[in-house]
Amino acid sequence: MKFIVERAKLLETVLKLQSVVGSKTSMPVLEGILISAEQGKITLIAYNLEMGIKKEIYAKCEEPGDIVIPAKLLADILRKMSDMQVEISADSKLNCNIKCGEATFDIMGMAATDFPEIPSVSSDNSFKVDGKVFASLKKGTAFAAAQNEGAKPILTGINISLNDGFIQFVAIDGYRLAIKKEKIENQNNFEFTVTGKALNEVVKLIDDESEDIEINVSNRLIGFNINGYTFISRLLEGDFVNYQKTIPTENKQKVVVNTRDLINTIERVSLLISESFTTPIRCYFNELNVVFTCATSVGRATETFNLKLEGENFEIGLNSHYLLDVLKAIEDEQIQILFNGPNAGVLFLPVDDDNFKYMIMPMRLK
Repeated sequence: MKFIVERAKLLETVLKLQSVVGSKTSMPVLEGILISAEQGKITLIAYNLEMGIKKEIYAKCEEPGDIVIPAKLLADILRKMSDMQVEISADSKLNCNIKCGEATFDIMGMAATDFPEIPSVSSDNSFKVDGKVFASLKKGTAFAAAQNEGAKPILTGINISLNDGFIQFVAIDGYRLAIKKEKIENQNNFEFTVTGKALNEVVKLIDDESEDIEINVSNRLIGFNINGYTFISRLLEGDFVNYQKTIPTENKQKVVVNTRDLINTIERVSLLISESFTTPIRCYFNELNVVFTCATSVGRATETFNLKLEGENFEIGLNSHYLLDVLKAIEDEQIQILFNGPNAGVLFLPVDDDNFKYMIMPMRLK
């Protein structure tokens, strides 16, 4: 195998593929990137048995062939080289030569035959969505997916559904719920659940030049075509949780607030809360304002936030991290917050439409 390729383009591709390369795996070949050279192009593949990325780039191929090169080492070498063109060759004994300008590296590659085949995704269900819309939906929900390994596997994912021209993302971890939807040009009705980890990698492939993302969904796999990259991932199996039954159907109290002003207030009051504390923010609502109080072993903070309360006065404890996650995910200048007393979930809704819905559970006050 022997080819010549633009160094910057190869480095850009290797760095993007490197994010799904296996680490600390029992299969050393998964720590590498498979490079296949043929006339006019090279194809690079990274695959960790759960997720994979494939990309073709233009190259001058002098001798076809393929080899697996350790991803981190390849990235480090390309990053330190300075010439515009890089030449890579390999012989039948897997000796790999990387040359750029006056610099030459001789390293050992791995056999392409040992690299598992990346699966292809049939287009049983396919649709397109604007890249910026997709990234916004992911940003607005992924924080509410379960992060700990002890959680039910389905809760570590984001449920994506298409229904009557809308695409909706839902994440829930038992303490908070995030729902966000946008209108798209698609009339298919189906749903699936993707790991939060996979969607993080998908969003990394979206840039300012990204237009529509082509998405193909089969029974167990999902594939994304973005800017010439093909990303595949396994879907989470099983039915998503019935989150609708967790949402309160009535409310006893309601406030409308400025989102940014509330964020600033909560950030100040929660300065005394460190990662080691699970101290709630105590919120006392009356008809003219809400008094936020936080007391830890470090000290005590109090701030009054003016608002108009609809309903009876009440007191509730809220997790500052969960509260800020929700508020920072909301792009609207104003939001309405609905309460059903001190022990029910707190709902965050738009003032004018219904494109998002957030809920956090209260904390017990001592």
